[in-house]
Amino acid sequence: MSENDHQLRMVLPEQLLCKPPQIQIPLGYSLRTYLPGDETRFYQVMSISGWQGWNDEKLQPWVARILPDGWFMIVDDAHNQIVATAMALRDMSEFGSQGGELGWLASDLAHAGKGLGLAVCAAVIARFIREGYRHIHLYTEHYRLAALKTYFKLGFVPYLDQPEMLERWSVVCDQLGWQFAPEQWKQ
Repeated sequence: MSENDHQLRMVLPEQLLCKPPQIQIPLGYSLRTYLPGDETRFYQVMSISGWQGWNDEKLQPWVARILPDGWFMIVDDAHNQIVATAMALRDMSEFGSQGGELGWLASDLAHAGKGLGLAVCAAVIARFIREGYRHIHLYTEHYRLAALKTYFKLGFVPYLDQPEMLERWSVVCDQLGWQFAPEQWKQ
């Protein structure tokens, strides 16, 4: 069993690759890519989001997989502080072909409800599309409901590779108030 077997998987349908999502940044925030020195605040945002234990050692394997200009940050302009982040990662052919993985979405909960997660994920998707990626996917946990709602809004659909996934996704959709529509989730 791999590390990701317990996680939920989602894929972006190929028909959405011809139209990158709009990146809408609210007033008072800016979108940019990683700058040297961002690590300390990144670790804080990861911790705030429930991803404990991030440090230079934990980050290193992920940095090797990030596309050039593929680590996005949203900054609170008033405080010049990172408040949301996501990575455009080269994958390891987890879905049968080389592709891109939207990874490590995290945001400062003090800025929740402003669409920052949606914006930073849209930037990742747009980056993959510019690079010519045809297979974009992600992994997430069943309890990250805000992230799951963001992924659904962007057009991601559940990857139903195992029979128990239907039941797991049914529960998630019920918790989100999202339509459970496995017949529409074409792989």
